[in-house]
Parts: sequence; C-alpha cells; structure tokens
Amino acid sequence: MEIVPCAKKHLSVDITPDQNLSWEDFQKVQMVVGTIISAEIFEEVRNPAYKMIIDFGDLGKRKTSAQITQLYTPEDLVGKQVVAVVNFPPKQIANIMSECLVLGGIGDNKEVTLMQPERNVKNGTRIG
Repeated sequence: MEIVPCAKKHLSVDITPDQNLSWEDFQKVQMVVGTIISAEIFEEVRNPAYKMIIDFGDLGKRKTSAQITQLYTPEDLVGKQVVAVVNFPPKQIANIMSECLVLGGIGDNKEVTLMQPERNVKNGTRIG
C-alpha cells in the first residue's frame, strides 16, 4: 500500500536515487496528529468527498476535504485521530479553503485508509 494524500485518487511515482529527500527537506514537512471534530458530505465537489474540521491543539482548528467516502461515513470520522500535513498553502476546493492535507494509504480499488496513530496522542503531536 502506498501512502499518498487523500485528495488524490491514485498517484504513481517512480523515485530515482537522485530524487531522494534530504533530512532537512523531510523536516520541513509538518505532519501532525489532529482529531476530526466535524465531518459532512461535501455536496459541492465533483468527486465524492467529505468536508471536515480537524482540531490540531495549539495549531488550531483547520478545514479540509478528503475523498474517503468508500470506507468511512461522517459518523465514523468524528472523534477519530488522523495525520495531516499542516504547512501546505491553503487551497480553494469548491466553496471552502482547505487548510491541511489528510494522509492515507490508497488500496488496489482506490479506497483510502486514513493514517492514524496506534494510540491516542495529544492533538498537534508532530510525526517524524
């Protein structure tokens, strides 16, 4: 299973040795844990998705959308901790400004399984 942003239906990437990230590059990506506090069907988008609000503790609450409707209902998501990148620039998606990128693994049938900690941790905990 490859790990890719939930906003992508499928991503195929061939990485050659000269494209490896440096440790400094990796440290620039702020992947943190947050708890989904709101999730609802995102009716204004073309592909099935949810719009969500995620609590990242001291980093605040952020809006996003994710194409994760194959495996999750909005009720499944509320209260679930997830991993997201919080330092991408905001991106307009239909009528909301997405402020983070939730991460998940994409299966053979393009279903997305969310990345989440094995145990609950403090919201805002950095992944690395």
